[in-house]
Amino acid sequence: MATDESTPVSPPAASDPNIPSSDSLHSSVTRRDFLRSTGALAAMAGVQTLLPGWALGSRAAVQGGLSALEPTRRVGNRVEYDITIEKTPFEVAGSRATATTMNGTVPGPLIRLQEGEEVVLRYHNKLDEDTSIHWHGLLLPNQFDGVPKVNYPGVASGETFEAGPFEVRQYGTYWYHSHSGLQEQLGHYGPLVIDPAGEEPQEYDREHVIVLSDWASEDPYDILANLKKGEHYYNFQQQTVGEFWSDVSENGFWDTLKNRLGWDRMRMSATDLSAVRAPTYTYLMNGQAPDTNWTGLFNPGERVRLRVINASAASIFDVRVPGLEMEVVQVSGQNIEPVPTDEFRIGTAERYDVIVEPTQDRAYTVFAESIDRSSYARGTLAPRKGMEGPIPEQRERPTLTMDAMGMGSMGDGDMGNMNHGDMEDMDHDEMSHGDMDHGTMSGGMEDNMGSNDSDGLRPPGTLPEPVMHDPDDDHGPAEAGLPMMTRSRLHEPGIGLGDDGRRVLTYDQLKALDEKDEFRAPDREIELHLTGNMERFMWGLNGVEFSDADPIRIEHGERVRLTMVNDTMMNHPMHLHGQFMELENGHGERAPLIDTITVKPAERVSLLIDAHEKGPWFFHCHILYHMDAGMARVFYVEPAPDSDEEFYYDLPA
Repeated sequence: MATDESTPVSPPAASDPNIPSSDSLHSSVTRRDFLRSTGALAAMAGVQTLLPGWALGSRAAVQGGLSALEPTRRVGNRVEYDITIEKTPFEVAGSRATATTMNGTVPGPLIRLQEGEEVVLRYHNKLDEDTSIHWHGLLLPNQFDGVPKVNYPGVASGETFEAGPFEVRQYGTYWYHSHSGLQEQLGHYGPLVIDPAGEEPQEYDREHVIVLSDWASEDPYDILANLKKGEHYYNFQQQTVGEFWSDVSENGFWDTLKNRLGWDRMRMSATDLSAVRAPTYTYLMNGQAPDTNWTGLFNPGERVRLRVINASAASIFDVRVPGLEMEVVQVSGQNIEPVPTDEFRIGTAERYDVIVEPTQDRAYTVFAESIDRSSYARGTLAPRKGMEGPIPEQRERPTLTMDAMGMGSMGDGDMGNMNHGDMEDMDHDEMSHGDMDHGTMSGGMEDNMGSNDSDGLRPPGTLPEPVMHDPDDDHGPAEAGLPMMTRSRLHEPGIGLGDDGRRVLTYDQLKALDEKDEFRAPDREIELHLTGNMERFMWGLNGVEFSDADPIRIEHGERVRLTMVNDTMMNHPMHLHGQFMELENGHGERAPLIDTITVKPAERVSLLIDAHEKGPWFFHCHILYHMDAGMARVFYVEPAPDSDEEFYYDLPA
C-alpha cells in the first residue's frame, strides 16, 4: 500500500498518570512503527497548539513525519491507544473560546489501525461532566459503541473507559466523536483510518486526511434554545424584495405572489437549507479557518488520495478541487468502482475518498462550500509550502422550490400531474391533521415487501416508483408541510448543484467494487418517515420523538428492507450504528455498503440490513440539533430466545 510521507506525527497526549510511559512500549519495532514515529514532535506555543500534528500539511513535508497517533503500547498483534478528553483554550478566526479537546487538539488525533489487529481504545475523562466516544462506522462489540443510555451509562468525570480489546474487521476511512450532549459541536471529534490487511485496489503515492467541521461562535446549548424559539433564528439569507421582483420578471406577478403566499401558509421559508450557518459558523478544514489555509503537499505527477470526512455538527458541504478531476474510490470506508467527477456533496458524518493527479507545478484549492452558500472551508494542495490556490467565487444561495419539496409536478415519473397552484391553494391545516398515539410505532411502519419484483429484490437498473401521500397517514403536530408525493431521488445531485456544467457525484453512480457473497431478498420491510415541524423545531420519526419511542426490534440474522421517507423540507444525513446498509440504487449484487446516507426532501430511499450484530444500536439524523430534538430510534437486534447475552439498554416491557 502507498505510504504517506507528507503529514506529521500527532503531538504527545496530555500528561496523565494512568497512561503508561513510552518506556513501557514493546521493544519490537516494525517498519510501520518506525514510519509512525519518524518526525519532530515539538508543539507550537500558545493556543494554536490545538491543531493536531497530522493537520499541519506544509510543515509536515519539511519534517517528514506521518499522520498517526503514537500507540501507548504494542504487544504482538495487540495495540493500545489512550485519549484524554478535557477543556482547552482555543482560537479560531481571531476569536478565543474553550474547546472540548482530545489529547489537546481540534480535531482530535488521527488514530490509524490495521485490519486484523486486536485493539484497545482507552479514554480518560478530565471534564467536569460525563462524556463518551462513538467510533463511527466501526464494527465492534455493542458495549463499546459509545452511546450513553444505549450501550453504557457514559464516562463520568475523572473516570476511564476501555473500548476493547476487539478485532478490527474492516478497512477504510472513519471518524469518532462524542455522543454526550452537544460536545461534538465544541470540538470533540477526530479522524480514524484503517489500513487493509491486503493491497489497496487503487494505487496512490501519498494521502491527506481532510476533516471538515463547523465552529460555532455561540454556546451550542444557546443555539439549540434559539432554534426552539424560532427555526429561522439563524437564517440570515431570507428572500429579498429584489428577488421578488426578479421572480416577477421571470414568472409573472400573480404566480410569484401565489408562490410566496404558499410558503407563508406552510410557515416555511424557501431558503431553509441549514439550521445554522455563517456567520454563526466558521467552517474549518483540519481545524483551520479559511484564512489560515491548511496546506497539503504533493510532487507534480503524483496520485494523491484525499480522505474527506464531514465531522461537522450540522453542515453539508459541496467539495471540489478546481482544475483537477476527482476519482471517487471509497464511500463510508468501503471500496467502490471508481467514479470520475468534478464535485460531490458530503452530508454530515459521511466520508468520501478521492484520488487526484496534480501534474502542474502550481497550487490547487480544496474548496468545501456550505449547502446554503453562506461561507466555505478551504485549503490548498501545493508542491511547496507558502503557496495558495485561487479561491473560487461563491455561488448564489439556492432556493427551494415546490417541485423539490414534492409539492408540485416532479418531472419524470410524475404521478399526480400536480402544479404549484394545487399546493398553494391548500390550507396549511389540511396538510397535517389528526392525532397519533405517540407511544406506538404505527403510522408508517409496514411489514410488507413493498417491492416491484416477485422475489423481493428489485431488478438491477430499477428504482422504487413514486408514491402519492396518503391523506390518512398523519403523524400529528410533530409533522408539518407534508409532500404530496415522494420518490427515489438517488440520481439527483441535490439543490444548488448540477446546473453549471460540472459533473456531480450522485448516489445512483455508487457501485461496490466486488459482488457480495450472498444477495437475497429481505424477510420484511420497515418504513420510517422522517418528520418535523420546522416552525416549532420538532423532529422525529413517524411523528414521534426519541424520548417517546419504542425500539425497532429485529431478529438476529433477519434481513430487513429499511425504507426511509423524508416528509420534511430539510436534508437528513441518517446513520445506523453497528452495521452497514446496502443501498438499493439499481446495482443489484453490486449495491454499495454505507453507514450514513443524506436523504433529500420528499425522497424515498431503501436500504437492506443484515442483522448480524446483536444488541441495541442507535439510529439517528446526524445533524446534531435534529438528533437532540428527537430524530432518533434504537434498532434492537435480538439474540436467540435461549441466549444468556445481556445488554445495557433497558428494553421496555
